[in-house]
Amino acid sequence: MKKQSIGVGLIGLGVVAGGVARVLLSKKDALAERIGCPVVLRKVKVLPSDLERPQAKEMDPRLFTTDTDEFFNQPDIDIVVEAIGGENPALQFLQRALSTGRHAVTSNKEVIAKHGAELRALAEQNGAGLHFEASVGGGIPLIAPFQRDLVANRINGVYAIINGTTNYILTRMAKEGVDFAAALKKAQELGYAEANPRDDIEGIDSTNKLTILAWLAFSCRIHPRDIYREGISRLAARDFVYARELGYAIKLLAIAKQNEKSIEARVHPVLIPEDSLLAEVDGVYNAILVDGDLVGKVLFYGEGAGARPTSSAVVADIVSAAHDIRLGAGSGMRWGGEAEKVIKPMSEIETRYYMRLNVADRPGVLAQIAKTLGDHLISISSAIQKETDEQEQTAELVIMTHPAKESAMQQALGEMAHMDAVKEVSNFIRVED
Repeated sequence: MKKQSIGVGLIGLGVVAGGVARVLLSKKDALAERIGCPVVLRKVKVLPSDLERPQAKEMDPRLFTTDTDEFFNQPDIDIVVEAIGGENPALQFLQRALSTGRHAVTSNKEVIAKHGAELRALAEQNGAGLHFEASVGGGIPLIAPFQRDLVANRINGVYAIINGTTNYILTRMAKEGVDFAAALKKAQELGYAEANPRDDIEGIDSTNKLTILAWLAFSCRIHPRDIYREGISRLAARDFVYARELGYAIKLLAIAKQNEKSIEARVHPVLIPEDSLLAEVDGVYNAILVDGDLVGKVLFYGEGAGARPTSSAVVADIVSAAHDIRLGAGSGMRWGGEAEKVIKPMSEIETRYYMRLNVADRPGVLAQIAKTLGDHLISISSAIQKETDEQEQTAELVIMTHPAKESAMQQALGEMAHMDAVKEVSNFIRVED
């Protein structure tokens, strides 16, 4: 017998959860028409402080509980929506929902990145669904396309700008010539960056999201700790000037590639050609470029964060789960196998490199640097002397290399840092053509 209504339990009442509650309450008629029966918000698990939020004042106080057991003992909750973020207690809430056969919906990239395989297994054991469309890219449809529309493809690579905060900061540095600290301060003033922005600017957020994308793209389970990560705080305004002169833009890119035996997975700043699709993604927008053997290159683009886009994805997952429940079809999520593949060490990666060096302004310095690079089988593509400090008798040298192995590059950089002629290795950025 088909259910006459679908009950939803919501955990949290922050920005995302508040947006979800607003949609469920304000669009209940439209959602009922799409699903074929009403979707009813039955209970909201909150902290006492959540009750002071403006959103709480607009809702029926009988919906709220601060008691976890009361929430999970509510018999008419079919779908549990976790929207509190962080690893714990969110993980425990999702485990409890799935173990009781309820569908679980989450926007929590950290939990899915670290525990997605475990939660997937728990969902399958209990005939429930695990839905996490909003965990990557906010309102950009990504998870469903990987699980449905792209399944006939062998995905060769995923190249993603998946953190709006860092992309906003890099856009300001590129277009306005401001330094990192000033761009970060502006992002915080506008609400794009948290008071403690570490997860964004150090690439942690992007790493969690790339873990999920690589899992779906390659049917291979990896952990965030397997991914090489580097943030954006070392970048200077002049790097953007020099990159533009060379025909490149600078982005924080999440990269995942596969060959027959191994997977590359890394998050770090890169120089990408100015005429590439990703180079034109500015501000708080996200973009994910997927390279498949059948579809070729496909770009997913849109706002990657915020209450409205994220709540859109969460509610879409609720609707999907409600359809499955009403039709008695179990979970409509598509899961493939999980192949065993080696994660290629960062030392084995091959790419081109940009270097900015502060060197002694005297003859023969470039020859010394070229010899050091040559000793490690690294050839120079171009070398340009930039600003000169006559008082200090130093010059700034910008070097682009041909493709080389990361381990060789790191050894060469270490040797150059100890050369008398090299005052400072000011920056070092990989190039992704």
